[in-house]
Amino acid sequence: MKTFKKYYYLPASPEEVYLALTKAQSIQLWTGAEVEFREEAGTEFSFWDGDISGKNLEFDYGKKIVQQWYFGEENDPSIVTIKLHADKKGTSLEFIQTNIPDQDYDDFTSGINEYYLGGLQDFFED
Repeated sequence: MKTFKKYYYLPASPEEVYLALTKAQSIQLWTGAEVEFREEAGTEFSFWDGDISGKNLEFDYGKKIVQQWYFGEENDPSIVTIKLHADKKGTSLEFIQTNIPDQDYDDFTSGINEYYLGGLQDFFED
């Protein structure tokens, strides 16, 4: 199992980025897909027809989102922590994901870079 950690810079305030990550209507805009999402700990979510799905664990408005993402039948929870830090250019987003299965790591992290966080970057840069 591997861990993925990366920083992304977004030209928007931490509060704006937080809202883009936690409001279903906003998520639909930057993913271009139907989503199921509620900003409530203990609720399950789904993006891209289940390509990314999991459970919301914790929300700290404008600062942090913690989720468990599902990988098929894997036993160890894969925890995603998104921290938002104010930066002179907007927001520094820290993305950390633990327990990514070794065989899925390359495909999965390229998808995160291109579609999930790449889509979010495109949303704020357009």
